[in-house]
Amino acid sequence: MVSIAVPLLNMKLHRLPRHPPLSSLGNDFRSTTSQGVSELKLCGEEFVTKLLDRRWTLLNPNTTIHQIKLSTMLHGNGLLGNISFSSDTHPSLGHGTADNCNQDPSFYVVRDDLLHPLVNGNKARKLDGLLPLVEDHSVTDVVSCGGCQSAHAAAVAVSCAERGLKSHLLLRGERPEILTGYNLISTLYGNVKYVPRSLYAKREEMLTRHADLVAGNSGSVVWFNDLLETSFTTQTSGKPNLVQIDAHMNADSHPRKVAIINEGAADAVGLLGMIRLVQYLSQNHLFGKERTLKIVVDAGTGTTAVGLGLGALCLGLSWEVTGVMLADTVDGYRKKEKCLISDFKHCTAFHHIDHVLKGMDGGIVHWVERDHPRKFGNVKKGEVEACQQIAQQTGILVDPIYTLAAWELATLLSQEEAKGGAKVVMLHTGGTLGMFGLAQRYKSYFHAVKDGLLNFDYLDGVGFEQKTNLPLLGICELIHRQLGLKMG
Repeated sequence: MVSIAVPLLNMKLHRLPRHPPLSSLGNDFRSTTSQGVSELKLCGEEFVTKLLDRRWTLLNPNTTIHQIKLSTMLHGNGLLGNISFSSDTHPSLGHGTADNCNQDPSFYVVRDDLLHPLVNGNKARKLDGLLPLVEDHSVTDVVSCGGCQSAHAAAVAVSCAERGLKSHLLLRGERPEILTGYNLISTLYGNVKYVPRSLYAKREEMLTRHADLVAGNSGSVVWFNDLLETSFTTQTSGKPNLVQIDAHMNADSHPRKVAIINEGAADAVGLLGMIRLVQYLSQNHLFGKERTLKIVVDAGTGTTAVGLGLGALCLGLSWEVTGVMLADTVDGYRKKEKCLISDFKHCTAFHHIDHVLKGMDGGIVHWVERDHPRKFGNVKKGEVEACQQIAQQTGILVDPIYTLAAWELATLLSQEEAKGGAKVVMLHTGGTLGMFGLAQRYKSYFHAVKDGLLNFDYLDGVGFEQKTNLPLLGICELIHRQLGLKMG
């Protein structure tokens, strides 16, 4: 490995005002609280314990953690410059390991992309605390919405079908000629209806109207935040997971109870699964409670980032959560953050959170722009090849829309923090199925990957092993192209 002395990515980090870690707040802040930081931390831990004492969709919060190590290539090119990656699938974690690590840049990847073959990791986390509420309140149908290639819509469709529920999905735009990716999964598992963009713009009205139509004259409609609020008086723990709705509940003669999930599961109830994940990761044999972390996650609606930040806040962790903005402005994300926290506080009656938030005018998430901003959903030249390089070198697939943005930032931060700074952790939210939809839309970009990746490192002694699965003739052709020669 060759140490990287200078940053090799030109990530535009806008250092927006944000909160300091709870442990670094000064005496002035401590004196303004009625209980003191230690009591607030204890109160937060007790609150989290109570909050998480409920039924969950996932049998446990466990996830896989890999460590990505950076080195340099002599002749690198493309979006990632001359950076080469390697993956340690069994990294040393736990208390004290940070002091023993070498100083070469590296970051950890929380592999939530492995939680379910068809459901994105962050979607599985959002639905983790949500679906048991569906079962507890005898919901028969779920209505939600998303874009044509919505990972959220596919997650709702699959998860509902696994539990004997009917899902009704309103997708923005026109039906594609060929169904693929998340769109195909949504159609196979759920009931899809395409909605003109003009109507989709008024999401709440659109969802309410369709839910009323599904419920019929004898049915009822409820929003998920209302279910969360009542869950603190009706929810009990210890019941078996994945209980299917009785067959008679879905009979046409039985009144339907319809629950509405916001686009992207951007509800307060969607925060529960993220808080559960934070508690799991803060165990001593993993990242622990004392270590300083910089957590990076791509942000669509921003709910995942807010859930991580809220979990770290409640547990008193020195974890800085950074959300890479993909679909809105910083003002839009800050507004959404405040709305989610307000709804969470209202639903859970956790008013002690106000004492901590008084010292955090910048919010609980550090919002930053992507290296190469663009209209949401667009792919830029070189990004597909960057995803291919990462996949071939680490065995981890990222996508150009979401997780590549988080990978880029984690790469940059790991270089900045290499000399004894905070540990960098990327939450891999998934996105595998999205590649199929992108390949259909951006044919010219994906056409370039058919000949393999020019990353053979044959000049710096790394060799060819695990660099490609191409036949020998293809390797020779690519080597000659890279050397500027012609085949005889």
